[in-house]
Amino acid sequence: MIIELARGERKYSVDLSKGIDCSSTLGDPKREPAAWYVDPVSIQPVRMGDWIGSVAEGGSVNFFEVKLNPHGNGTHTECYGHIDQQQQKVGDLMEEHHGWLYFQRLPMHEEAGDLILKLEDLKVPKEGLPAFVALAADGLAFPKNFSNTNPPYFEAKLCQFLAEAGVSHLLTNLPSVDREEDGGALAAHRAFWQYPDAIRKQATITELAYFPDELIEGMYFVNLQVAPLHNDAAPSRPVFYPVKEK
Repeated sequence: MIIELARGERKYSVDLSKGIDCSSTLGDPKREPAAWYVDPVSIQPVRMGDWIGSVAEGGSVNFFEVKLNPHGNGTHTECYGHIDQQQQKVGDLMEEHHGWLYFQRLPMHEEAGDLILKLEDLKVPKEGLPAFVALAADGLAFPKNFSNTNPPYFEAKLCQFLAEAGVSHLLTNLPSVDREEDGGALAAHRAFWQYPDAIRKQATITELAYFPDELIEGMYFVNLQVAPLHNDAAPSRPVFYPVKEK
């Protein structure tokens, strides 16, 4: 299916059969990153007395129980409820699932043993940014277990800039926009959500996204699919579609 879109005075076409899946695969060790010291995703047959939910083990059907942590197992999208006293639900707050997306790879600056993504490397001015922005740590190994590795993170100034630019949805391949151990400051999260003074309740952050090496920088059409899990974060699947100017 081909759809036509407009951005300003320009018109574009999008082939919906050419989507690029930018998510990890839960339960697949080859494509499942981990963070925050959580166990890998567990997918096991249900057992009740003599009955087992596995055809391979003699059951009549496959009936598996899945155990995961949205924040630590793979690609997920979170809302401001991640840092709020009330457990807000990402599915209740997210209003946009489709839109224009800008993708860029950012270098990692080494400072005092940390690797930091900085505003100075962003190539697009405020007025040029769409509602969705994906920023990748260039050269970051993926997938991997990020626990206790002090992964790269965003400087809060970058997230403040994105909030001021009206960016509603930030996507990254990092396990967090903040430092792994920051004493609970969560400065980048707070800056992006403008928490607590002027909370941007519909804004989301997608972490542990998977950006293939062949994904080029620039504009895309995106479909950000979020599982209907009643939680501050849920597994998600961003699909990027190349756009062609007409």
